[in-house]
This record gives sequence, C-alpha cells and structure tokens, in this order.
Amino acid sequence: MPEQPPASTSTSKAPAKNDTTDVDIEKLLSREASAFQREVEVERILKAFKLNPYDVIDVDETATPEEVKKKYKQTSLFIHPDKCPHERAPEAFDLLKKAELELSDKAKREELDAVINQARNLILKSLDLPVSTPPSDPKLQGLSPTFKVRLRAKSKELLIEEELRRRKAIKLNLANEGLEARKKEEEVASKKRKAEEEQAWEANRDQRIDSWRSFSNNGSKKKKKQKIAILG
Repeated sequence: MPEQPPASTSTSKAPAKNDTTDVDIEKLLSREASAFQREVEVERILKAFKLNPYDVIDVDETATPEEVKKKYKQTSLFIHPDKCPHERAPEAFDLLKKAELELSDKAKREELDAVINQARNLILKSLDLPVSTPPSDPKLQGLSPTFKVRLRAKSKELLIEEELRRRKAIKLNLANEGLEARKKEEEVASKKRKAEEEQAWEANRDQRIDSWRSFSNNGSKKKKKQKIAILG
C-alpha cells in the first residue's frame, strides 16, 4: 500500500494561502484609502485661504518654527506629485511650499502675526473682553462659532483689506511711474526739437545773411534814386 503524505501538510498550506490573500486585500484597501486621503488633502490645500500660510499648512498661529517645518514636511511628502494621483497635486505642492517659505521668513511672519493679533483684539473687544484675555479663558470657551473660527474669519477679512491696499498702492506707483516716464519722454522730445531748431537755424545762417545783404543793397539804391529825383 503506497505511503500517504502527512495530513498536516495539506492542512498547514491552506491557511497560508488564505492568509496571503487577506494580506493582499488589506494592502490594496490601504493603498486605496491612502490615495483617497492624499486627494482629500490636495483639495484642502487648494481651497485654503492663500493669503494665510497658517491656513494652507494647517497649523495654529502659535506653532513654533520647528512645528511648522515638521507639518510642512509631513504634508509635502504625503501629497507629493510622484505619490498623489490628483491632477492638481503639483499646484497644491507649490502652494504648500510658498506658505512654508513665508512662515520661515521672520519679517513676513511678523507682519502676518501683527494682522492676526489685530483681528484677535477686535474680536475680544466685540465680546467686551480685555485684549490681554488668553485663549484658555473660560469666557472664550463654548462660543459659537468658536473663538478659533472667529479669529480665522476676522483675520481673513483684514488680510484681504491689506492685500487690496497693497495692490492699490502698486497700481498707484505704476501710474506715477508712468506719469514720470511720460514727463521724461516729453522733456527728451522737447530738447530734441530745440536742438533740431537750433541746428536748422545755424544751417540757414548764410542764407539769412545773404538775404539781409540783398535787402540792404536794394534799400540803399532806392534811397539814392529818390535823392536824385528831388535834386532834379
């Protein structure tokens, strides 16, 4: 009677096959979930308020430079165009980088923080609270909308006003520069015309002298004829 293979061999292989299938399915679902989350994050960045880098990177205004860099690095790797299938991933990636550069610039961040602080003071005053009220104050808890939401909204309003003033100033400067340029062009044209007139005047000098001499000679002859007529 031929020797039968051990029963345990076939029994041990079947679960292994099932386990491998389950792992593959889990990996596939994980990849799909990851791809979906990457696209969601791209959409969030694209919809973020571009004038507020905190909103683009999605960090609090109190975040330290290290925390900003950490969050930027995590997000940039997560939505990198090489990993994210979203067609606008490159655009979101550039927006994220721009926001990180602005927050890394000390002067620009101070200007931004000044506007946000102004928004904070305005909200606190509207709530009849001193501007020194800390975010942890019980009076700021339980607000609807929340204090953070109000702060972002008021900051957005002030940043838009600031941007409009900046664009208006640029437009005014360009207009002034255009006016100055036109004045300079007119001055140059005036000097050119004057130089051409002087050149033409000099070029006709000999002709004018000859004309004057001819006129003078004719005048002298007429006077002589008149005298002769009188004497006769």
